[in-house]
Amino acid sequence: MKINVLLALMIILSFLVAIVLHEWAHAAVANWLGDSTPRREGRQSLRLRAHIEPLGLIMCIFMAFQPGALPMGLGWGAAVKPDPWKLRTGPNRGVITVALAGPLMNLGLGIVSALLVRILETTSIALYINNPITIRLVQLLVVFSVVNFSLVLFNILPFYPLDGYQVLYTLLPSKQAVKFARWAAPYGPVIILVLFLVLPFVGRLLNVGDFFLFNLGPYIWSGAIIALQPLTGIPVQYLGGWYFL
Repeated sequence: MKINVLLALMIILSFLVAIVLHEWAHAAVANWLGDSTPRREGRQSLRLRAHIEPLGLIMCIFMAFQPGALPMGLGWGAAVKPDPWKLRTGPNRGVITVALAGPLMNLGLGIVSALLVRILETTSIALYINNPITIRLVQLLVVFSVVNFSLVLFNILPFYPLDGYQVLYTLLPSKQAVKFARWAAPYGPVIILVLFLVLPFVGRLLNVGDFFLFNLGPYIWSGAIIALQPLTGIPVQYLGGWYFL
């Protein structure tokens, strides 16, 4: 299958913007709750270098350019680590609030970009039909929205360094939390890469790709498209067309 280079570059650009704002939101909320540790560590910044985690970025690049599979933008940034005891809402509530700040930022970005698509689709259709620049702008907004909604769904997974891990760890009783952290923290990135890169490849290789564990990435992408549909007013099949333009 031919690789759509322009789409892959849009996905990676969207991911970089989304992940910087995701991690910035974690740091900003931690600082707002009274813990200046992330700010002093340079995480309350919009500089790309402050938030990029190499393995998470490599995963995104691979998934954007992977041949024979759905191109999408999943990955993670460098984890923001607040001091729970400095958060004025208490350690548990504070940590969960900080953890949720990143996905909520992506949710907001996804909604705003989807509404921009709706405005362009309903008010400027005659303009962008024959204007290649505007066509690509709409495509970029669709891709950016899909990437952000995908990151929201992706971060529900309870594997370090995703936010779902931190929420689940905080909610578990102490003994269970320690047991959970013993395997979920050190092996989290490996588990994520196996689920989203290795298993889909094996599924395609052995022609058994219908099993749900081989399709977590497409499920997340489909969920993002479904979330996008009512915001844009564009039917799902046409949203897919804009994405793959």
